[in-house]
Amino acid sequence: MDIRIYTDGGARGNPGPAASAAVLKALEDGREGTNVAEVSTYLGRTTNNQAEYKAIIIGLERARELGARRVELYMDSELAMRQLNGQYKVKDEGIAKRFLEVKNLLHAFERVTFTHVRRARNKEADALVNKVLDARA
Repeated sequence: MDIRIYTDGGARGNPGPAASAAVLKALEDGREGTNVAEVSTYLGRTTNNQAEYKAIIIGLERARELGARRVELYMDSELAMRQLNGQYKVKDEGIAKRFLEVKNLLHAFERVTFTHVRRARNKEADALVNKVLDARA
């Protein structure tokens, strides 16, 4: 099974109350199909970047549970995408821990790609983050 994951994390205030979400869609012959899963979590008080990384982690964990072999990750965090693609170094100690969590999860898959998308293409994951935050407000 191949899966495309849309991830988003957000904090209201930075740091502030934060949540992460991922929307997983089946890929059939390179075409995006139906949603196969949605995952989200409330993180408490943390930064936006921490929330972005946690979204990637929960998305990959769910993809692994579903038996995905190849994963395409789409995110609106250009920083996380560039760090995971090796274009930027990870300097923050807290982010470095999350970065390593992601790298360790990659071993479960044949291939994982990281792609930046504009917020307009990431509406479902963004809506999930806001739903979680609104429920805690």
